[in-house]
Amino acid sequence: MPELPEVETVCRTLRPHLIGRRILRVDVRETRLRRPIPPDFAESLVGRVIQGVRRRAKYVLIEIGDGDHWVVHLGMSGRLCVGDPPADLGHVHVRVGLDGGETVYYRDPRRFGLMLVSQGEEGLGELGVEPLGSDFTSDLLWGLRRRHRRVTVKSLLMDSRRIVGIGNIYANEALFVAGVRPTRRFGRVTRREVEAITRAVPEILTRAIDSGGSSLLDYRDADGRSGGFQQRFQVYDRRGRPCRRCGTEIRGRLVSGRSSFYCPGCQK
Repeated sequence: MPELPEVETVCRTLRPHLIGRRILRVDVRETRLRRPIPPDFAESLVGRVIQGVRRRAKYVLIEIGDGDHWVVHLGMSGRLCVGDPPADLGHVHVRVGLDGGETVYYRDPRRFGLMLVSQGEEGLGELGVEPLGSDFTSDLLWGLRRRHRRVTVKSLLMDSRRIVGIGNIYANEALFVAGVRPTRRFGRVTRREVEAITRAVPEILTRAIDSGGSSLLDYRDADGRSGGFQQRFQVYDRRGRPCRRCGTEIRGRLVSGRSSFYCPGCQK
């Protein structure tokens, strides 16, 4: 957490506040994130005009001209919000003042996030295809199946070097829609099932974005609002409860160290 739908929601709610605004001041109160905030971070931002806000994988990319981006990764507990943080709110590590009087602040209790200025997408690592883009096709997945037959289907969906941003929650939910258990080896998935997965992944991600993402612990959008998709989970975190579709008890297992949930009746 946050995963693709949450990051996309943050980007969409940031845009009305940020685009066209000039950055007047940057106050870095804590540099010790997953990767330390560079010493020249504030200097690199002050005076720049924000031209756009977009998402790549689970990164927020704020375009500041000349091909540069103010890059934010929310990690496990990060929150990027517009407005003055409450006086008693802890773990506010960065505050950015904009012309017009608005403030953007970054809060991250666990400090697993990231913040830097980058040229293009440099420093983001090896990133796969976007699951909401035209490159995410059944042919792509079928080709990955041939090369990764022993990997579980859920683990491959969560491998950001192949496909970005899906995350644990939405891999579980998409595989439920596709009727495939997360424990299945990819080599045992049929072409028809690959096609079902290819349809289910963007369907679930789009539903989640339309609901503002999922708020389980810390996540809020840029306006401080919680997401609502957690109320529509079919399998995630529902072990021991009846399947909403068939009534079978939801089961849970660890897959590659991550909690995985499925319905034995609906998923084969």
